[in-house]
Amino acid sequence: MEIRLEQYEKIKHILPKQRGNVSVDNHAFINALLYICQNGCKWRRLPKEFGYWHVIYERFRRWVEVGVTDNLFPEMHVQDILKVHPDALGAD
Repeated sequence: MEIRLEQYEKIKHILPKQRGNVSVDNHAFINALLYICQNGCKWRRLPKEFGYWHVIYERFRRWVEVGVTDNLFPEMHVQDILKVHPDALGAD
């Protein structure tokens, strides 16, 4: 699963601003995360088309630490970009 640019535009307001020389933009990064989630592969097995696996992993780790991922997936659900099981969003 990959999100299209139009879908990315709906969620980019909740993402950190990219600064400096970034080799993987946020749109490609989110698609890499979706690939990992969908396929359950190890970080090292991430296809090269998404960029160097360690760069993706380190950004994911930073986003988890500051809480970006806590907002990302619920926002993708609200914007009807991603279908999520209600239990994944904390439903009773």
